[in-house]
Amino acid sequence: MSPAFDPAGLPRKPAALCIGAQKAGTSWLAQMLGQHPQVWIPPFKEVQFFNHRFISGHRKWIGWHYRNKPQEIRQRHQRRNVPMPPELDDYLNAITSGQMFHNQWYKRVFAPAPEGAMPLDFTPEYSALPDEGVDFVRQFLPKAKIIYLIRHPVDRTISQLRMNLLREQRRLNTDADWLAELDNPVLYERGDYATYLPRWQGRFPDMLVIPFGRIAGDPAGVMRQVEDYLGIEPQSYHDLTEKVFANPEGHQPPAAAIAALKQRLQPQMDFLIRNLGADFASQTR
Repeated sequence: MSPAFDPAGLPRKPAALCIGAQKAGTSWLAQMLGQHPQVWIPPFKEVQFFNHRFISGHRKWIGWHYRNKPQEIRQRHQRRNVPMPPELDDYLNAITSGQMFHNQWYKRVFAPAPEGAMPLDFTPEYSALPDEGVDFVRQFLPKAKIIYLIRHPVDRTISQLRMNLLREQRRLNTDADWLAELDNPVLYERGDYATYLPRWQGRFPDMLVIPFGRIAGDPAGVMRQVEDYLGIEPQSYHDLTEKVFANPEGHQPPAAAIAALKQRLQPQMDFLIRNLGADFASQTR
């Protein structure tokens, strides 16, 4: 357990949210900011509070998230032969038992953040909140900073598709199989920038929007920009160039599937170019 953990801390709201499309770099940013002494991130990273409240389809797998993640944390300590701190164990038990996902519960999630540290909620799924959900965030967290990560629509969709196939232990053998898979609406839910970005920018006009390609091209520059936005001191980071949760090589979509995706997702690229500029759009990959 990090020494930045106050078991006697009082419930508090996060100062910032990091949201964005799936497979767009939020895990990398969480690993970097998790090293910063002025930042505190819950040990299970993704809190899934606002989407549990406003996206009913997420609730089933959010239950899995809270059953699985505490167990992963305990197993991680066992693998490293490091004793599980009783304060952390008590915290995980308290957060995952009794009534969950009410306002006071959400504030209790961030209670261990030590004084002087900025609590952050890294939940990419918040990007897909409906209008009433983003309105609620604005009302509940009126001073929150918002960081939104954006990846090239085609690259992001391919990465998500490959991840889903790997998790489901499936292989697609023909062009027809790949093309049929592209009809799955789940692939596009989190990458609908044309819908989601104006929704968030309308409520949080100072939101920081980061193109995914800058993480590989200028990771130190990304961190300087994030530090400046959050108002925290410059910090040196380990493993700046390491990928997090990268898909293994192999099982790439054929040219026909990539062409179909380009055509399907061109409106998203047009939106990014029109609203964030061609230079920004070019940095999304």
